[in-house]
Amino acid sequence: MLQLARGMEFLGTETAFDILARAAELERGGRDIINLGIGQPDFKTPAHIVEAAVKALRDGHHGYTPSQGILPLREAVCADLNKRHGVEVDPGYVMIMPGGKPTMFFSILMFGEPGTEIMYPDPGFPIYRSMIEYTGATPVPIVLREENEFSFSADEVLSQITEKTRLIIINSPGNPTGGAVPESEIKQLVAGLAQYPDVAIMSDEIYSQMLYDGREHISLLRFPELRDRLIVLDGWSKTYAMTGWRLGFSIWPQTLIEKVNRLAINCHSCVNAPTQFAGIAALEGPTDEVEAMVAAFDERRRAIVPLLNQLPGFRCIMPGGAFYVFPNITGTGLTAKQLQDKMLEEAGIATVAGTSFGQYGEGFVRFSYANSIENIRKAIDRVGELLVG
Repeated sequence: MLQLARGMEFLGTETAFDILARAAELERGGRDIINLGIGQPDFKTPAHIVEAAVKALRDGHHGYTPSQGILPLREAVCADLNKRHGVEVDPGYVMIMPGGKPTMFFSILMFGEPGTEIMYPDPGFPIYRSMIEYTGATPVPIVLREENEFSFSADEVLSQITEKTRLIIINSPGNPTGGAVPESEIKQLVAGLAQYPDVAIMSDEIYSQMLYDGREHISLLRFPELRDRLIVLDGWSKTYAMTGWRLGFSIWPQTLIEKVNRLAINCHSCVNAPTQFAGIAALEGPTDEVEAMVAAFDERRRAIVPLLNQLPGFRCIMPGGAFYVFPNITGTGLTAKQLQDKMLEEAGIATVAGTSFGQYGEGFVRFSYANSIENIRKAIDRVGELLVG
């Protein structure tokens, strides 16, 4: 019998992909499935970005690139961060990644080992806890509560830090809740972290350009006192509808950039060349399609929340960002997993149980509104019929 490394026993997964596979299976069997489970925009990548990749291929960009990414793309990232956040970033501290997950993977690998603790959001992106447990570190949940609009409490986060804490992961706007952390909590957290200079922070800001109702994203890059221990994750997947391109970036402290570069060389060598040229076109080109997409998400957000609140046993707060709602379904008398399966198998509606995002997701289900308003209305009608009858 093959003997695997012990860490493989603790490696989790993303249930959303299992649900996607089951939904596809039902569709092949002739069922009409409305997918409100998948976490990707239902828009096409803007044409000028696609053309930039095609041109790069035609121009002969077929080989390896530097492991950190091509310099013009890293410079474009720095210019974009300066425009959006008013911060100066050295291109030498930028890593171009094949998506957002490698930044999580490498950050947690760097700091996680038996005897250490890593804090992470719960409900939160499942890969955080999966990787923490893989390294042997102890996962310490930062509980995101409905009554706080799924924002963390800075005081609570700070109170959980111990001598074993190596890394704190935060995500705003958040997946799966759509919660956006207020500026006051961000500032309070930053001020409190001054007492813990040996604790690193990874800020997952992949949804930073999807905020509503006049909210402004407060990047942790704006706080120079954190720069020597801050890792920022961002990328193109959500903002530019480029999930399948696998293109992300991260900003690293001077002390860690060489180490993450070595991890990249050992793992994936570099990101494919034409995709990097597409990334430049995205950052430097027109933003009208991005703005139209975010406006469409806002319209759907305003449509889906009242509809969910009309369902028996549901209550749903208005999310501040991303493209998810996270209604409380305890009034249905069903667990999150029971309701997820019932909606898919009996009503043809794909969603994701809150427990796929952590133990504190029980009593909630994630709906993605990356679908048309027509389909959203049809889906909620079907759920209503299911619950009444």
